[in-house]
Amino acid sequence: MNAADETRPLTALEIIRIDAPDPRATVVLVHGAWHGAWCWQDGFAQRLATRGISTVAPSLRGHGGSTDGVRLNRMRMRDYVDDVSEVVTRTIAESGAAPFVAGHSMGGAVVQGFLSRPHPPRIAGAAMLASIPPRGLRGVTPRIAKYSPGAFALSNLTLDLGRLVRTTEQVRALFFRPSTPDCIVEATTARVQPESFRAFVLNMLGLERPKPHSTDVPVWVMGATDDAIFTPAMVAATAEAWGATPVMFDELGHDVMLDVGWERVADGLADWVLQSTGP
Repeated sequence: MNAADETRPLTALEIIRIDAPDPRATVVLVHGAWHGAWCWQDGFAQRLATRGISTVAPSLRGHGGSTDGVRLNRMRMRDYVDDVSEVVTRTIAESGAAPFVAGHSMGGAVVQGFLSRPHPPRIAGAAMLASIPPRGLRGVTPRIAKYSPGAFALSNLTLDLGRLVRTTEQVRALFFRPSTPDCIVEATTARVQPESFRAFVLNMLGLERPKPHSTDVPVWVMGATDDAIFTPAMVAATAEAWGATPVMFDELGHDVMLDVGWERVADGLADWVLQSTGP
């Protein structure tokens, strides 16, 4: 393996920071598969800023603006966990305070992987938004495949998961609802990208699953009732594994930070963060 693929200096990661005017907390926002740091920038991060919460959103290696010198299909979940660990460490160094970490979908699995490490950098709390459950993608893959069975078969033959998000129909089926405005689906289709086949398969096989355990930081787990990928039962399983109570939002698709109604999720996350910081 090329050395450039094994390690990725933090300075090479795209990081989008939105600072609150009078910050009370900072949240590291971790995107999911096929996405990048851009997914938080259509209002979600800005709304958190109005609540006094600064955000730091990295594009994990191979995603968004973090693609230089990276062979995406060689990336593993542990590489993404390394990225988040580095971002958290730098955020602590810059602000002097432990940030919260919130991950969406695959990003939720990255957050769980972060929590599963023996001595991760200090954080104030962890949030999992429409997250991959601790058991991994086993049982989820058929739900993904049913929306584009032909593309799914070709993606396995060609090791190209980008085939699953090439059309607006595919993107709507996976990430949104039938009623989501076309402009949102089209804008997302224009920005999504391939995902690491290696990370996907290893997670599907359960080889890189997190190891839930009791933690001394608060945990917030939310799901969407209209999520085409993760069912309410899967959300409940994630919450139970981490000692949290699941919070469900209705009339939202999988992309809870982009679908109509994302403001409710941003406010729910902000309420939890501010309650967790104390007076």
